[in-house]
This record gives sequence, C-alpha cells and structure tokens, in this order.
Amino acid sequence: MSSSITTQLQRLRASYDSGLTRPLAWRLQQLKQLESMFETHERELLQALNADLGKSNAEGWLTELGYLRSDIRHTAKHLKKWMRPTRVSQPLLAWPGRSHLYPEPLGVVLIIGAWNYPLQLLLSPLVAALAAGNCAIVKPSELAPRTAELIERLLPDYLAPEAVHVVTGGADVATELLAHKFDHIMYTGGGRVGRIVMKAAAEFLTPVTLELGGKSPAVVLADADIKVTARRLAWGKWLNAGQTCIAPDYVLVDETVHDDLIAELKRATEEFFGNEPELADDYGRIVNKAHFERLRAYLSDGQVAFGGDSDAQERYLQPTVLTHVSPSSNVMQEEIFGPILPVVKIKNLAEAIEFIRERDKPLALYGFSRSQRQLTHLTEHTHAGNQCNNDTLMFMLNPKLPFGGVGASGMGRYHGKFGFNTFSHLKSVMTRPFKIDPSFRYPPYTSFKQKLIRWFS
Repeated sequence: MSSSITTQLQRLRASYDSGLTRPLAWRLQQLKQLESMFETHERELLQALNADLGKSNAEGWLTELGYLRSDIRHTAKHLKKWMRPTRVSQPLLAWPGRSHLYPEPLGVVLIIGAWNYPLQLLLSPLVAALAAGNCAIVKPSELAPRTAELIERLLPDYLAPEAVHVVTGGADVATELLAHKFDHIMYTGGGRVGRIVMKAAAEFLTPVTLELGGKSPAVVLADADIKVTARRLAWGKWLNAGQTCIAPDYVLVDETVHDDLIAELKRATEEFFGNEPELADDYGRIVNKAHFERLRAYLSDGQVAFGGDSDAQERYLQPTVLTHVSPSSNVMQEEIFGPILPVVKIKNLAEAIEFIRERDKPLALYGFSRSQRQLTHLTEHTHAGNQCNNDTLMFMLNPKLPFGGVGASGMGRYHGKFGFNTFSHLKSVMTRPFKIDPSFRYPPYTSFKQKLIRWFS
C-alpha cells in the first residue's frame, strides 16, 4: 500500500506542478462535475446512507446531499471574486509601488472524513480544496462502509483522476497516509485520533485543520420559551440518532423550569417519532455494535426520565433523557455521540457559565433566553467554536459563518470563503518600478494631511 500511496502522491504532485488546477474554468468544472454526481446518483447515495446509519431519504438529502449541493453553488457563484488578488494600501516609504494579497493553492492536501456524516464531512472540505486549486487525496471513514465503497467507485468517474484520488481502509491505511508529506491535512473525528494526526503532521511541519467535536452544552434560562426550546433541542439532539458533533450533549436548565422542560421534551419527541420511535421512518440507527454498547452503558449514569429502550440486533436506541446525573459520571465526562441527553439543574446563568468554563472548550454552545442581555453575557464569558442562540444546529446553514472548533474541540475553520482561505495561502506581493519618474512627488506632510490620516485611520 505504501508504494501505491507514494505513486499516487507523485502523480498528484506532477498534476499540481503542471498548473492543471490553477485556471478558474478547471475549478468550476470540477465543482459542476461533483454536483452532477450527486444529482445522477442521488438514489444510490441515499441508500448507502440508510444502510450505514439508518438515515431516511429526507434526512440524508437535508444533511448531506442537499447541503453539499448548496455548498457547491455558493462556492461556484463567488469563486471568481475569491480568487482575485486584493489590493492593500502602500506605506509612504515604499511609494511608488503596489501591494496585493494573492491567494494561491497549497498543493496536495489530505482529507480524512468522519462516519457520522460520511458524505458531507468528506466532500464539503473537498469542495473548498478544489475551489482553492489543490489536488487531494480523500479517505472516507471505514465505519460507513457502503458510503465509502460508493465514493471510491463514483468519484473517479466525475472528478479528474489526475487531481483527486480516493483511498479506503481502516486505521492502518490512515497511518500509512500520515507517514507521507502533504501541504495541508484536514481531519474530522475524535480528539484521540486528532492528536495522532497532529503529531504525524508535525514531522513535516504540515498545517492541519482539526474538527474534533466535544461536549456541546445547551443553557436554558428561566425566561426561555420552554415549548419552543424543547422542540428545537429535541430536533437538534435526535437528528441522525444523536450522532452529530454539534448536537447538544447536555442541558443546563434553570431549576424553576426543569420539570416543564422534561415534559415538553417528551411531548416533542413523541410528536416527531410517535410512541414507538423504532418504527419511525425518519429515526436513525447507531453506526455499529461497539458504539451501541458504549451508549447503552451510559443509561446507568442517571435516572431515565423517558426513553431507554434498545434493540442490539437493530442497533436501535430510543431517544432518552437522563436526570440526576453526577458531573463526574462517564456520560458527563465523555462525548456522548448518541440519542442520550443528560439534563442538569442550575440556579442561574452564573452557575451555568462556571460549569462550562471548568470543562474543555466545546465545538458548539446553545443559549435559550428571551433576554438579549443574558445571551450576550453567555457569549462574552464562555469559549466555544460556534454559538447559536434560541435554536440548535441552524448556524450550519449560513455559508458566511465559519465552522470550526477551539481548544480541545479543534482548530482551523471552513465553509464558504473560510474554506477557500483554509486551503489557500495568501501570498503578500509588493511590486515597485525600477525607475522612478522624475516628475513623481511624494505628498507633503501638511497639517491637513496629518488630520486626514487621523480621521480615516
């Protein structure tokens, strides 16, 4: 395998060095081809997602195919502008001359995807990498095998094989890939493997983007609209059977509305999936047996307010809310990544902020309150990669907002122009003439000019 990877890397490097990926027309063509693949093979892709994760067609289209097509269209619409060098002001001592920021591709990049959204989290970074003019090796997650097999089969038919190569396999293949030099590595997954990726990248001083997840809290204050809050928490948590890196991992709720929130969460869950979620067409399954057993063990870490049923054969775990959980329990220490939602009482916002600050910085933070002052206070006194107030997950729909973690939840960011920038190097370029026109005069430093400088600086 190592010799094969070396050969492919050499091929990609030669393609990049030839200038193949530089023209705008080539980049747009690759994006168009990728969108064509989603359109032509939509049914096969949705079937693969259903086989791997039990995703319904509606959920698969909303969170994967539809999301990616929107990402491509936004990127294609703005790409010409993003590629254009940006002129910046020239300091007086360097006059005459011009200075620009020139976005250039990084070269050959490695993208390692995740299993919970096996299309979106692999191909959205690829959209950004191609838009920026790079060649890429992409590795789908082996834990979503049907989707990985389909990507391996389809991608070479639509994207230039001399610029994009798919490598499938498990941890051993990822280890072999990381033993080679890339110009950028993007990894989506857990913190343990993220540390391995970063350590391997350090060997070559390769920059990395790590999207690592973590325990994303939701804070529900006493003045929140509890019915709406419960519906939005339930939707964000139970989507993909809770296997979403930005899903609410636990809820800190004002003790005066704790019981009301539990009741409304139960009502919202029954409205979404009925009294038997196992029979619902749009409720997913746990990805494999190992994750299922890990999740089921969490049920003993608190009191089951509702839910708790499971079926190992079907990898089914009912949407479950836990109360009376200890902050030191496993369910409160580890990222859950499943349909279990611990709910913890707090006395006030200050206690919630202290609870959050004592732990690793999360990938997402959710605040629910009618008070903008309280929400602003939460924003200013906590750290998180992303924050969404009075809803969950919805910030992902805005391509003008970057997505990324901070601290233990990751580093770097992408989506829209931020993804283009991640896979680009903004080269500083200054150009000065060989000879200065004798008639050129530097502007005098008059008191009026000094006032202008102060006014406009």
